[in-house]
Amino acid sequence: MTQVKVCGLMRSEDIEAVNAARPDYAGFVLEHPQSRHNVPLRNLRRLVAELNPEIARVGAFVNGPMEVIAGLLSEGVLGAAQLQGTENDEYIGRIRWMTSHGRIWQAIRVERLEDVARANASRADFVLLDVGLGGARPFDWSLLDAMERPFGLTGGLALENLPEALATNALLADVSDGVETDGLKDPEKIRAFVERVRAEPAR
Repeated sequence: MTQVKVCGLMRSEDIEAVNAARPDYAGFVLEHPQSRHNVPLRNLRRLVAELNPEIARVGAFVNGPMEVIAGLLSEGVLGAAQLQGTENDEYIGRIRWMTSHGRIWQAIRVERLEDVARANASRADFVLLDVGLGGARPFDWSLLDAMERPFGLTGGLALENLPEALATNALLADVSDGVETDGLKDPEKIRAFVERVRAEPAR
């Protein structure tokens, strides 16, 4: 069954919404001030403390400081680090050397088959295929025919295109802007998105 991650959580109200909807993962954008979803590290621990402990915690980083990422994984503040920038296998290997805790995910922007090949070869524990930062539309999902490993989808997901996303056999649907209204997380959209994924028959 496809899992759900709701990313870009910033407020206590967002935590209340995901606690009610119960996605598999809650995502926080960290160490990336350019993003409107960025959460200062001083606020992260408070938000995590408010989160239902059955919902796994993922931090999304764009070329973030390795010592910060490794520290949050080692302390158990995060269960996974999602790398969203230009991080390479050496970067992944160095984080693994710094900590044996948590999982490393890599989001890879897909525009052509070469990007799919890079996703297949990534040393990350899990890969997400991404439309890219600020993307409002998904990439050409026909490229997924070349995927040789389990993957998730991120970027441009919303209720409107969720049926097509689920038909790709993605193991994870990662949503952020698609469950917002006027730039803020919408509890009803979060609930509807999670319920729609849960209603999909197992493949």
